[in-house]
Formats: sequence, C-alpha cells, structure tokens
Amino acid sequence: MIPMMLAAAAAAVLRSLMAQRMERWNVGAPAVMVLAGALAAFTVAGSVAEALNTEVAQHAAEVILAVLLFVDAIEVRRGRLWGHSPGLAARLLLVAMPLSVLAAVAVGVPLFPGLALPALLVLACVVMPIDFAPSERVVRDRRLSVRMRSVLNVEGGYNDGIISPVFVFALALAAGGARSAANPLAALGTAVSHAVLAIVAGLVLGSLLGWLLDRAAGLAWTTDQSRRVVVVLAPLLTYAAAVAIGGNGFVASFVCGIAFRYVHRALVARRLRRPDHVLVGTGRAGAAMGKDFALLEDVTALMTMVMWFVVGLAGVPLIALVDLPIVVFCVLALTVLRIGAVWVAMLGSRLSGRERLLLGLLGPRGTTTIVFGLLAFNALPDGLPADTILLTTILCVVGSVVLHGLGSSPAIARLTSTSPDLRHPSAHTT
Repeated sequence: MIPMMLAAAAAAVLRSLMAQRMERWNVGAPAVMVLAGALAAFTVAGSVAEALNTEVAQHAAEVILAVLLFVDAIEVRRGRLWGHSPGLAARLLLVAMPLSVLAAVAVGVPLFPGLALPALLVLACVVMPIDFAPSERVVRDRRLSVRMRSVLNVEGGYNDGIISPVFVFALALAAGGARSAANPLAALGTAVSHAVLAIVAGLVLGSLLGWLLDRAAGLAWTTDQSRRVVVVLAPLLTYAAAVAIGGNGFVASFVCGIAFRYVHRALVARRLRRPDHVLVGTGRAGAAMGKDFALLEDVTALMTMVMWFVVGLAGVPLIALVDLPIVVFCVLALTVLRIGAVWVAMLGSRLSGRERLLLGLLGPRGTTTIVFGLLAFNALPDGLPADTILLTTILCVVGSVVLHGLGSSPAIARLTSTSPDLRHPSAHTT
C-alpha cells in the first residue's frame, strides 16, 4: 500500500509542478498517472483485480461517479443548458450516442459470443461515452470555432448523465441472472421508477441548495471557504438522499448539477445587478460562481488522477490477458463506431464533411469509462463477462490516452488549416 501511495502522490505532484510545461509537450495528466500506476504495479504482491472487486472499491467508484456527473452538469459554459448550438448538441446526444451504443452491441455479438445481450449493452455503455476531463485543452482550443467547442463541451458534459440510466438498467439485467433476463420489462419498470425518483430528488435538492447558498451569502452568513464546501457536498448529499428513497443516485447527482447551476447562476447574477452592489454584470456572476466551484474542480482533478493511476496499476498484470477480439472491439469503439454515428447524426445539418469528421475524431474516453467499468466489474459475477469488461475498460482508456492525447491536436490542425469556416461560428446551428 505505501509504495502505491508514494508513486501516486509523487506522480501527481510532479505533474502539478510541470502542468503548463507538460501541456506544451502535449502530455496530459492521464499519461503521467497511467505510467506511474504501471511502474507501481511491479511492487504489488497480490492481485490488483481482487482489490478492485471489493465492496469498498465499489462504493468509492459510486461516490466518484456521482461527483463527476454533478461536475459535468455544472461545467457547460456560459450558463446555457444546450450551449451555443442546441440543435447540433441534440443530434450528438439523442442520435449519435444511441447509434454508437447500438453499433457497439452489434459489433460485440460476433466478437464476444460468450456474452449475453445485457452484458454487451453494459460493455457498450462503458466504452462509448466521451469525457473531455482528461483533454480539457481540446474544448479550449481556439483553432476550433465557438460552435464546435460549445457542441463538444455540451456532449462531454451530458452524455454520461444521459446514458447512466441505460447502464444501470443493463447492469441490473446482466447481474440478475436468468430471472432478470426472463423478465426485462420488470427490470425496465424498476429502472424507470428509480429514474423518476432521482429526477425529482435532483431537481428539488439542486434548486434548494442553489437558493440556500445564495440566500446565506446575501445575509453574509457564509465565508468563501464554506460556500466551496457546500458545493463539494451537494453531489454527495444528493446521491445519498436519492439512494435512501430508492432512486438512482447517479441520475439524481446529474440533475442536481443542472438545477444547482441554473438557480445559483441566476440568483448570483440578480444579486450582483442590484444598485447597491459594486459588481455589475453577468460576467461578474460567472467569476463569483468560479470561486464557489474552485474546490470542487480541485477535488475532481485529484479523483481523476487517482482513477488514471488505478488504470495503470491494473493494466500491467492484466495486459497479458487481452486477446484479439478485445483489441478489435476497442479500436472500432474509439474510431469507426464513434465517427460513423456522428456522421449519420449530422446528415442534413449545415456542417461540412471536415467538421463532421472532426466531431467524430474528438471523442476521448476518460474517467467515466473507468468508473463505469469498475462498477460493472464489481456488480457482475466472477467469470467471462466481468473479466471482459475490465480488460476492455483498461485497454479502451489507455488506447484513448495514446490516440486522443497525442492525436487530437494534429487532427485539429489538419482539418482546420484549409477550412476557414471551422474557425468562425456559423449562424446556422442545425
């Protein structure tokens, strides 16, 4: 345990001390932490897989996912729920994402004949959601138009929250054995009822916490630190409350983030526009919100680095077990399946072919895939489905570190250099 803690802490400190320099070298935190985990794996005497397949690891993964979903919901820029181009965002979330999941299931049928359809659906939900947390520089890249950055930001923020109910439903079927598989409608009904409770809990708690935070701040009852603590505790409180009433804690945390951000931003902006307040304007509202969310962002960054370290730690002893079907599946999931789904979803839009291709290429996998994979590995019985999902998770995220970590910037340069329309926002969004 001590060598692992030392390796993880040393790698995180090194990366933090050289963060800006490493960004210039196109080396992100995932690459550093995966490498550190891989090196630390040689000091581990026992099985890493056994350590991951524990109740403690499962609960830790659940808490991390709840926080990540909350963060994804609040980080859509400029306070717009669907960004600058809601039509394009809707195409990606409501058309491209389902198509990519279905395509992953279809490809998995011949590649993994030993897996039942529920397990294949779990696998698809693990590998297909994109996550820009480890590649934030992509959605800030000025070579992309405002429209493109907005669409990618919205997709990265919302796709895991939207797919989490499907993941929970598929996992219940896959883990429930023959009885659940024989009665999928009952499992679906249970999942829907849990989602409804979660949506209500998330809306109520998110709105209430946003109002209470603004009210307390207006009465000068809070400090800068106490407001940051409230924001960090919001997803944990919501997750626990939703689970306590029988709801889906992940959906509740995601919905809470949307409601919290909307209410908090609106109330802060209204308070700052008062004549007796020295700060005026919605830009100041964004700055005030940034202060409140600073601790949450730091905590999330640390959680993310820990999860990437775990990937490297688990990858070394398990990499020898990876077979050709898993490699083929991961390659297709990271490239063809994502690109094809985005291309189909954008048919009829005013995006050029280069823009469609770029949207498809810029689809990194990150912490969401890791946490979904760990949850599935813990929930499924020991055997082929659990092992396949764990191995695929590790290979998929490591492959994404290489493909998207090193390839995103060259792809942007290549596909925007001769297409000036990519660098300027278009008036057409659908």
